[in-house]
Amino acid sequence: MILIKNENSYTEMMKSLAHSRRNRKDENLLQMYIQMVIDDSLFKRKKEILETEINNALDTGDQQTFYKLADKYADLMKSTT
Repeated sequence: MILIKNENSYTEMMKSLAHSRRNRKDENLLQMYIQMVIDDSLFKRKKEILETEINNALDTGDQQTFYKLADKYADLMKSTT
């Protein structure tokens, strides 16, 4: 009596490998998308805070603070290009 082991064929193994690679690729894309969303949210929040602080410095006539914040704002805007 000959016993046949229940092993996957080469084709089945290759399909499984392709599927696992696709899953990893999908996970990487999802992680990249999540990071982009986080980065965009942080950028918008930093920009909003700086704009508010710049407006406050203008309202109070604080030139030194205005120039310091304006430089930070310019650096932030450069970081997006």
